[in-house]
Formats: sequence, structure tokens, C-alpha cells
Amino acid sequence: MPVDAGLVLIHAFPLDSSMWGPQVMAFRHDLPVLASDMPGFGGTMDAGAVMGMEAAADYVAYNIRFAEMNKAVVVGLSMGGYIALAFAKKYPHLLAGLVLANTRSGADADAAKENRKALAARLRAEGTGFLADSPPPLLSANAPAALLERVKATIRRQPAEAIAAAALGMGERPDLTLELANIKVPTLVITSTGDTLIPPDVSKPMSEQIPGAQLAVIEGAGHLSNLEATDEFNRLLREFLKTCDIDLTLGGTSPGGEARG
Repeated sequence: MPVDAGLVLIHAFPLDSSMWGPQVMAFRHDLPVLASDMPGFGGTMDAGAVMGMEAAADYVAYNIRFAEMNKAVVVGLSMGGYIALAFAKKYPHLLAGLVLANTRSGADADAAKENRKALAARLRAEGTGFLADSPPPLLSANAPAALLERVKATIRRQPAEAIAAAALGMGERPDLTLELANIKVPTLVITSTGDTLIPPDVSKPMSEQIPGAQLAVIEGAGHLSNLEATDEFNRLLREFLKTCDIDLTLGGTSPGGEARG
């Protein structure tokens, strides 16, 4: 049965949709929730040699239609934010609201592109073990050890080819900064003071470049702010949904209350 609007959660690199577990549990009884694995991740079909951000946005649009959502509030964190921005550009008619968490609109510098190519080559040669053992700083220095182990385990589960393809796709993404002015839906930009991968001063300008956007800064949390500061992230998301003209009493209108790709 089609529903008016739902909540769509796009995961970070190099994780899968399981990172959104706390948000799925918090919101699944309020409105339909779709937390999909991007191509190649979490057991989905291989994305090919390169998983472009626009191609991933196409996949999100397909899943929204398959879940029979007319529109969605799209939440993207880190790589998920890159995909969400590509989605906002290509599918504005499917967008009811936008949350850009711990992400940025600009393209990679040349050095970063080369680093991504080197990472992809090493993943294809060695597998994911080295990345899981020594992941990028996805959490703050004060994050619980158990959470770090969960993150490492999630990385270890992903196919090396999927992570490599996503790394190359991120390296090829265009600068979408000039597109921010064309976003016409309610938008929330979330950053966190403990994020050293995409620091607040990189994310904050988006809130000024998107018409009417809100900015929220979570104190202390690292890059995966939804996991390290779950209660605050969920509070911000719940308050934001109220500004998107979303009925938060839609539990049960989608099969099982949750859709997961």
C-alpha cells in the first residue's frame, strides 16, 4: 500500500545499513523506515568496478519506489551524504526533506583522489582485514571500546570489492556546492565537534548555502555521530521531521513497519 512519506537512511563508508540500527528502532513505529545497503555492501549485488554516487542515488530512488513511498526524508551520513546530495539533484520530486550529517558538498582534492585509488588497489590485493584492523577515525578518541569493535566488525563483513568500488566512486564525485542553492525542501545539516574526518568547519557552510537550512552541532561525537551520540542524533531527527510536514503516526502503513534493502 503506497504511503505518503517515509524516512530513508543512507550509510557511511565503509559500513553498511546496520549502522542505522538505533535510528530504525527509534522511528520504525512512527513512519516507514528504509535503511538500504548500497550496491555491493551488506550482501547486495556487486556495484561493478566503480560505485558512482549518482548510480547509488538511482539505487536509492529504486528502493523508495519499491517500498511504495511517494516521497522521503533522506538522511545521509558521510558517503551517504554524497549520495543524498546526488539524489536531491536528480530526484527532487521524491524529496520531502534532507539531512546531511558529517558530510560535505565539495569534490576531493587531487591528493585525496590518489589516496582513494591506492586504497582501492590495496583492498583488491589484500582484502578488508587491514582496513578493519586500522580503520579511519570514524569515532572520537573518547568513544567506547565496544563501539569501536562493532565498527571494525562491520567493516570486516564488507566485500573488499564493494569498499574499493565505493572509494573510487567517491573520488570521482563532482563538486555539488553550486547545487545547494537549488534545494527547496527543509534541510538539516548535522556536524560534531569530535569529527576529524569531516570537521565542523567543512560541513557548516552547507547550512548557509542551502535556503532555510538548519544547523546542529553535536558536542564531543566523532564522525559516526548517529552511533556515538544516538540520543542527541535521534532527538534532532525527530524535531526535524516535524518541520517536514510528516505525519509521525504512520506506523504499520508499510509492510512490517520497516523496509530494508
